[in-house]
Amino acid sequence: MTMLDSSTAATRRDRVPPPGAAGAASHTAAAEEHATAGRWEQAYQHLRTAVRLLNGQSGVDELDRLRRENAEAREQSRRDSLTATYNRRYLDERLMALVGEPGGVGAAGIAVALLDVDHFKQINDTYGHPFGDRVLQRLVAVIDASLPDGAFCARYGGEEFAIVLPGHDRHEAVRVCETARERVHGHLWPELAPELSVTVSIGVAHGFGPVTGHDGLVAAADRLLYAAKNSGRNAVAFHDAHSGHVRLAGPAAGRRSIPQPPVAAPHCGQGASSP
Repeated sequence: MTMLDSSTAATRRDRVPPPGAAGAASHTAAAEEHATAGRWEQAYQHLRTAVRLLNGQSGVDELDRLRRENAEAREQSRRDSLTATYNRRYLDERLMALVGEPGGVGAAGIAVALLDVDHFKQINDTYGHPFGDRVLQRLVAVIDASLPDGAFCARYGGEEFAIVLPGHDRHEAVRVCETARERVHGHLWPELAPELSVTVSIGVAHGFGPVTGHDGLVAAADRLLYAAKNSGRNAVAFHDAHSGHVRLAGPAAGRRSIPQPPVAAPHCGQGASSP
């Protein structure tokens, strides 16, 4: 019988895979394959199994904890610290993803609206900036309650917000924004201060994916926002699908004129409808 010295025995023991190592290697390879294909949940489940085979349930618990913390940090990075709505960074990333992919917005297209609080400086000057912050927080709650599934709101900057409506045609988008405007106007703002009244102006642009581009949509919405403000505020402005002229929705449609010449609408393709 051949005797092994202690160093040789230790070397051979090091080469012996730990229990479950073969199975863990198989699941790790499967996780890499799913991750490469963008199947993140399947990849994670294989990774959990590999960790369990090597480290037991305690290893899985630690992995799950790290995943939760990472998800929370990622979500916080997308949120505006004051209003808790999405921030400008998320808006830009999401719009690029939606508009940049063929078919990403569906046959109905996509609408982007920019919303601005009317006379917000007067609110800050009268009640103070902390009070103005409370107004913005309440405003976001009212807007969010007005949005359909799949739509989202993001803070664009200051008292200006964006509303994104993927898969909505022009008529639907204008209707949603007019409803939001009405709800803001009719909200019980005196709960915050007896004489307080808050209104918003909104510009709604509509287009079809890569043909329009996300920058073109935002620029068009910005021009329409100022058309709404120049018309007397507390209004929703949009381009007529047929004439390309600026129109106002709801009660504001009866205003005699919009003191801004019509501007070119983004390319809207076929089948667009006018409210």
